[in-house]
Amino acid sequence: MKVTTENIATNQVKLTITVEQPRFEEAVQKAYLQSRGKVSIPGFRKGKVPRKIIEQMYSPAFFYEEAVDIILPEVYGEAVEETKIDPVDRPQVDIIELGEDKDLVFTAEVTVKPEVTLGQYKGIEVERAEYNVTAEEVDAEVMKAAERVVRWVDSASDTVQDGNRVIMDYSGSVDGVLFQGGTAEKQTLDIGSGMFIPGFEEQMVGMEKGTEKDIEVTFPEEYHSPDLAGKKAVFKVVVHEIKEKELPTIDDAFAQDTSEFDTLDAYKASIRERLEAAAKTRGENETHDRLIAKVVENATMEIPDCMVESQIDGMIRDMQYRMSFQGIQFNDFLTMTNTTMEELREQRKEAALQGVKAQLAIEKIQQTEEIKAEESEIDAEVEKMAGQSGRSPEDIKKGLTSRDMEYFSQNILMEKTLKLLNDNAKFTNV
Repeated sequence: MKVTTENIATNQVKLTITVEQPRFEEAVQKAYLQSRGKVSIPGFRKGKVPRKIIEQMYSPAFFYEEAVDIILPEVYGEAVEETKIDPVDRPQVDIIELGEDKDLVFTAEVTVKPEVTLGQYKGIEVERAEYNVTAEEVDAEVMKAAERVVRWVDSASDTVQDGNRVIMDYSGSVDGVLFQGGTAEKQTLDIGSGMFIPGFEEQMVGMEKGTEKDIEVTFPEEYHSPDLAGKKAVFKVVVHEIKEKELPTIDDAFAQDTSEFDTLDAYKASIRERLEAAAKTRGENETHDRLIAKVVENATMEIPDCMVESQIDGMIRDMQYRMSFQGIQFNDFLTMTNTTMEELREQRKEAALQGVKAQLAIEKIQQTEEIKAEESEIDAEVEKMAGQSGRSPEDIKKGLTSRDMEYFSQNILMEKTLKLLNDNAKFTNV
């Protein structure tokens, strides 16, 4: 096989690949063996027709297309390895020469990873992000725990107030006609939760227990039911019960009931420790983001559109994956947000571009500084995972794929790179 390269545009390379006739002939024979069962010729059993008979009846080129499909991925991969290019997209292939007793010659035009010229990445100035935990935040966490064990008791007032829980009947109609799904009895609703159509809960405030009221609302334009979207409706509502929250007393007994601690002070101390750990991580992550953004700003690179589009693809796949765990269909999300896929992709374009630039800049720093993930460091990550899962490191290693090992390696490389940037940065006011 022979390969020549030509730079035809920025980040565009054309490979001209020549596959010698004997090697292409092997691919043609493979194509014959794979497809002979599909050919029927009178006088021969199916799958037993000699290749020469098929070629005489149809054409010597009968198996060429399939032979090209067989050999092309193999020789293209070899050409990429030989020329040491770094493709970021599928190649555009054109057959230049193909025929009986001839070499196979084809070109492959492909987009390659862009060159990155780093600017200053050591000694860069950024603001360090730090977050302090306040007593109010600790108390808010305690109140969240209290809310989880709240009791709902009959309200001392017969008038609905914000924050009450009501038990009610309702029936909804549009233009005087009841609509499907708009009627319920003994329905529970927490006033102020925003669970009903906008404006509904606000109009219930002030209603008295046992009374009836017509509530007029307008369905949102992006409502999930097209028959109701944007339409005005009237709900006839009857309030049967009004309940209010009864929070537990926040004391040592509360701490014992809701945590593993014997005193409220110990419980609050554990909450503060957790919040401070989260605040530290948040500050470090934001600081790292600022460092990387500055590195990207100082670097020079031309990003191919295909890399941005690929990054957007990944972002959307991640959205779909996370939504699936919440029971949300992606198409329903688009409908509810009144967004098309094209608009969503456009919204993500700038973030995708910056993500690609950041990744390329980080890779360039790792190459420049010869940052590597040592086997001992990967072993340490495996041991950490073993400690968390209760399994032995050897047992975990048996189940690791090459992709898993690459994940460990990339994490180590990223951690080392961020440490390099952090250690050499000049931090200004917090």
